[in-house]
Amino acid sequence: MTKLSVNINKIATLRNARGGNVPNVLTAAINCQLFGADGITVHPRPDERHIRYNDVLEIKPLITTEFNIEGFPSEEFITLVLIVKPDQVTLVPDPHDAITSNAGWDTFRNKIFLTKIVSEFRNASIRTSLFVDTNPVNIENAALILADRIELYTEPYASGFNKSAIEAVEPFIRAAEIARNAGLGINAGHDLSLENLRYFHENIPWIEEVSIGHALISDALYLGLENTIQMYKRQLA
Repeated sequence: MTKLSVNINKIATLRNARGGNVPNVLTAAINCQLFGADGITVHPRPDERHIRYNDVLEIKPLITTEFNIEGFPSEEFITLVLIVKPDQVTLVPDPHDAITSNAGWDTFRNKIFLTKIVSEFRNASIRTSLFVDTNPVNIENAALILADRIELYTEPYASGFNKSAIEAVEPFIRAAEIARNAGLGINAGHDLSLENLRYFHENIPWIEEVSIGHALISDALYLGLENTIQMYKRQLA
């Protein structure tokens, strides 16, 4: 079964636009779980323009499914993760001013840096995932770094889906096979939607988890949060 982890960053973005606590991020996390989400994902950034570090601390006790914290492994981020001890940490190579994640790790060039951090999280019994593209070198080095999983950066699939779904998904099938053969668990995320999720899952049914935020929260504005979560889960059935 492929799990659906709901990224609630966009709810925090809306809250921060006016200050105060509306919409309530903690309530959103609780409701996502009640409505069927298999996990909650947050991605705190240094400028705290959406999820704040304090949000992460407050959300953790409320999680009854799985908690995934994404982010660039700065000293502040590493400290936060070690305090919170989520089920999973997903390391992404975002610069501090990135609007959203837009590339995977070069795990060859960053091998020493990532190995040290992954080791630290593994020693704390935190499952570690590395955000990567479909380049076999990056996947193979993720295994050498001793990451537990990779998260495939799926924006190229999403952007090519309407032009040729078969061509768009093929590199991801190959990448997922390489990862599976290397003993890595496989997650996926970025621009997955109701339009393209089912086809992706049908071609790579052994994906363990998808993390979806922007499209899901946007759909919820029209369809309702509970209905939207259930619609996404049906794409993974």
